[in-house]
Parts: sequence; structure tokens; C-alpha cells
Amino acid sequence: MRLRTLRSALVLTTTLLAPMLALPALAETGKTISGGFDVGPGGFPGNFNPLAATAGLTWLSVYYEPLVIYNADLTAIVGDLAESFEISADQKTYSFKLTSESWHDGEAFTSTDVKFTLEAAKNGDTGSVFAARLGAIESIATPDDRTVVLTLSAPNAGLLDTLTKIMMLPEHALGKVPPADLAKSTWWSTTPVGTGAFKFEKYVTDQYVEVVADEDYRGGRPAVDKLINRYFENSAAAVAALRAGEIQFTYVEADDVATFNGNDQFKVIEGPSFVVNYVGFNQEVPFWKDLKVRQAVMYAIDRKAIIESLYNGAATEANCGYVAEQFVPAGIEPYAYDPEKAKALLAEAGWAEINGDKPITILTYYNNPLSTNVLAAIQAMLAQVGINIVPRAVDSPTYNATVLAAEPNFADFPLIYAGLQDGPEPSNINVGLNETMIPPAGTNALRIRMPEVSAAFDAALGETDATKRDARYQAVCQAMNANLPWATMWVANRYGVSSTSLEHFVWTPAPGGGPFDADPEKWDLGNAQ
Repeated sequence: MRLRTLRSALVLTTTLLAPMLALPALAETGKTISGGFDVGPGGFPGNFNPLAATAGLTWLSVYYEPLVIYNADLTAIVGDLAESFEISADQKTYSFKLTSESWHDGEAFTSTDVKFTLEAAKNGDTGSVFAARLGAIESIATPDDRTVVLTLSAPNAGLLDTLTKIMMLPEHALGKVPPADLAKSTWWSTTPVGTGAFKFEKYVTDQYVEVVADEDYRGGRPAVDKLINRYFENSAAAVAALRAGEIQFTYVEADDVATFNGNDQFKVIEGPSFVVNYVGFNQEVPFWKDLKVRQAVMYAIDRKAIIESLYNGAATEANCGYVAEQFVPAGIEPYAYDPEKAKALLAEAGWAEINGDKPITILTYYNNPLSTNVLAAIQAMLAQVGINIVPRAVDSPTYNATVLAAEPNFADFPLIYAGLQDGPEPSNINVGLNETMIPPAGTNALRIRMPEVSAAFDAALGETDATKRDARYQAVCQAMNANLPWATMWVANRYGVSSTSLEHFVWTPAPGGGPFDADPEKWDLGNAQ
């Protein structure tokens, strides 16, 4: 029996129908739910390979599944393909008992598949974004078809969270593909096989992906016949499609929310993003080496004004990688807006001689109107103190290829504006800050080498006493606040809007799209579409 926990606040049970204007190319008999599931920062359009997924997990999890998963409100990790699991007292042994399940092609799901998946995820040659996070796994044992035992070389407090993002893959379909060829395989977008509630049907390049109900799914035959994930150039186009009744769900920007409030044809879903946004300093660029310069950037940006005017107040200032109270110690520097102090710090650092008003590119993968306005505000504020930044927005693949390249051109990204998951598991930001995570080992794209920051993370990750974890992450916060590897900005809320025609629909504004316990097999429409 599937282990599922539903958050009642996110379950939509009304039956009012919004007008449907079905696209001719997608007209089908039976019930079909269409959505913009890869719109916004939680989406990753065109990605079907979960080993390389840094987002888009909301959609991937309708046909792939991990061993364990967060519940819908992101407060606990529960079993998915593992019907139960145990962690030893020293936190170096993880044992999983697998559920009875079959792949979409009829082959049995077994411990061999788990071993294959985790070994592929550990191997950087596969293009896996999880390789560095799984380095502590020393061995993977499969005593029988339904048991998997992981042995770690050292405790890793973030391992279970990492496992929620690793979708299980079929060894019988991919086992003979050389690791270096996995990332480029056409299998992901043509014939992928999973264990989820829906089976992959087809992908029309840059238009939509279609999945169909798995009649034999262990959680019961899905309530609808098909799910369609439509791609849009931007969130504004997706909102237009939602209003026209062409789709039943999409992510929306904060400034769009007010236009849906009070409209009984739509349901607004709001929640914390668990993503900290920051201006990141490339440590390979000499003029960021001086702490005074980094401090000046913090003092020069009026974060309160941006939050109030552009986020409508729906964000919390961050003075380190966290905003959750239990991880933020008393007495850290608040970096209140003070442009005169910023100017004084730049003068002390000799900024006029170091760089002066020469333009500095700030690279981002955020290309929505809200982020454009945010960067314009930051640009104007920094210009007032003598720092001339020039925003450059690219798509996510281009961004990743630029900042994670083995031999990057650091002049392409002296600054970045980005976001990194800072919860619900606080160890998540380790991958972007620890010296051990510098590419290709991890995603420390800014090549940050700050011993105090790395040591604080190492201590937190190795802490086996749950009562001491909060203090360990307070030390991380303190180290970030003092050393400023980033100019941390805020943690904002995120929003989705669904048609009230949807029933039992669950969406959580989770980092990277989750995954979380959404029960897609229960999603339904109030009438056949």
C-alpha cells in the first residue's frame, strides 16, 4: 500500500468548471488534465533525465518515483518505492524494504534497479548532478530482491533528503548503456520507463509531453486518462492559457496573484519557496576578494524596498543562507540599507582603482518579468555607490553550461543572480558553498574557498545528535554572514493557480518542483474533458 500524506489545504475538491478551449492538436476522448508544470523556477522544460534534473521534479514524479519522498507539506520524509526504511544509531547504515511494483514495460522492480540507479547517480560520467552528494556511500548491498542496504563511510545528515530527488531507473533498459553515453541517450525523451501512476506516451519538441494512465498502478488506476505538460515561453503565456481554459494549472509570478484573487474559477496556492536568492561573487575574479567590497554590495541594496514594491511583501530578508528562526543566531550583522557606508567601504578598498565604473556582467537564469525588474532595481542601487552591473539572462541549460564548465571563462559570470534550496533540509546549500563542491565535484559554481564556511558545513553534515543540529547550522549562518560568499537577498513565497475544475489536486511550491507526495493518481476533473 502506498505511503501517502495529503495536506488538506492543498487539496482542491470543488467542482466548478472553468471554460475549456481544447487545442485541436491535443483533442482526445476521456479525461485529460493539462498544465504548465514546468513553468517558473520549479520547472526545467525539455529535461527528461532525472539524473540531470536540478528542477522539474513535479512533472518527472508523475512517471518516475524515488525510494523516499517528502509529504505534501514538506514536513517529513515518507516511503515511496521503499515501503519502509531504517537508519542505524551511528547513521552510517540505511536499510530499505522495497514495495512490490513493476516497471511500465511489465518487468519487476527490484533491488537490482536501486543499486543500478544509485551507482549511476554516484558516477559523474553519467552527467549526474548528485555525484558529490552521494560520495559518502561506501557500498550498496542487495541481500534479496526487496532489500537494499547502504553503508556510509561517515554520517551524512542530508542523505535522506538527497534520496528524495533520485528517481529510480530500470537496470534492464539502461544497464548496458555506457555511463558516458547516458546523458545523451534519446531514451529519456522517446521511451522512458518508470513506475509512477502515468506512463510516458510522447513528446512533441518544445510543445508538450503526454503521459497516460497506468492501469496496473499499485495506488489504483488513475482517475484521469491523460496528463499533458505544456511548454510556454514565459509565465505570462501560461497565465493566458490558464485564463482561456486551455490548461488547468500553472505557476504564476507574485505580481499576477492579485488578478486571480476573488475569482471563483481559480484557486491560488501559496507557500514558502525554501529557496534563498542571492547575488553571488565569483571568487576567481580578483575584485571580489576584498571583504569590504562584498560588504559594500550588501549595504548598497535596499532589500526591504524591493520586497515591498516588487514582491508585495511576500518575501523575507536573508542575512545568511537561512531565514528559518532555528538556524539564524542572534547578533549577526543585518546589513541594513546604508549607501553611504557602502561608498565608504568601496573607498577603503580602492574600488576606483580596482574596477571603478567598468561594467560587470551579472548572469542569471531567471528570465521572468519579476526578476527583470528585481535586477533593474539592484542595478540602479549599485550604480548609486559606483558599481556598474549589467544583467544578462539566459536559459537554464546555457547557464549551467557556463558556470559549471570544467574550464569556464570566469569573465562570463563575475556575478550571478541565482537561488539555491535552503530547506526543508538545511544541508542543501552545502553543494553551492563548500570547497569540496567546486566543479566538477559539485555545484559550487562561484569557486568559493572559505575555510570557515566549509568547516561549518562539514561539522553540520557529520552531526549525529539531532539536538545539536540547529546549533551547527547557526554556525553555518554565522560563517556566511561574516565571510559573505554571497550577498544574500531574500526567501520569497511562490504561487500556483489552478482551475476550480480540478479535484484532489495537490501542488506545493517546493524547491526545484520537489518532488513531494502529490498523489497524481487521484487528480481528477469535475466533468469529462
